[in-house]
Amino acid sequence: MSGAEAREAVFPTRQVLGQMKSKLKGAQTGHDLLKRKSEALTKRFREITRRIDEAKRKMGRVMQIAAFSLAEVTYAVGSGALTYQIQESAKSAKFRVRTKQENVSGVMLPAFEAFQTEGGSDFQLTGLGKGGQQVARCRETYARAVETLVELASLQTAFVILDEVIKVVNRRVNAIEHVIIPRTENTIKYINSELDELDREEFYRLKKVSGKKERDAAAAEVEREAKKSNAQGDFESQMEDEESKDLLADEGEEDVIF
Repeated sequence: MSGAEAREAVFPTRQVLGQMKSKLKGAQTGHDLLKRKSEALTKRFREITRRIDEAKRKMGRVMQIAAFSLAEVTYAVGSGALTYQIQESAKSAKFRVRTKQENVSGVMLPAFEAFQTEGGSDFQLTGLGKGGQQVARCRETYARAVETLVELASLQTAFVILDEVIKVVNRRVNAIEHVIIPRTENTIKYINSELDELDREEFYRLKKVSGKKERDAAAAEVEREAKKSNAQGDFESQMEDEESKDLLADEGEEDVIF
């Protein structure tokens, strides 16, 4: 069923018309808010996409430098001795990740941040025999690589969350714009047409009732005038009869004796 033909199954009354108008206003307001939210999220999504591209390029350069640095350390110290020293020296992780949340138009995006714990390094004696500078340089290079990796992970996580949220928001915007608003508008048009038809029927009925009342009043007036004229005619004829009796008839009069 297309949005241009669909409407809700309601009884056409003025109360339902008010409810449909309130629903239409709420749908339009919600559509505007969701549209602005979608635009804000899309803007942030594009910014995150650009930052991901930059982070990946930076990650490639950093990992390239780190690989060369590791090769230098392996050449200077030897892979077996270096691995043994690291395994023996490592007590706890110095690089850790903490999480915080960022609110973007009502969407909570996690942000990861790498930090180093306080205290002495477990690798202070690594490379003490030979290759100490290469080991220190390799450690710093991989530290930058870990920071870049954490930043990239944070951006990728925000990218995935924003992608899903934008799809949901856009579906809601399209549903309101192409389904809810047209259906509500069609329902309002239907109710208005039905109310107009009822008003025309009521006007026609009142007109017919008024015409019948006028005809009945006119007939009653004619009948009243007829009765009045008949009563007046009867009264005049009665008066004439009485006068004629007084003049011509002598009944009831006593004889006069002289």
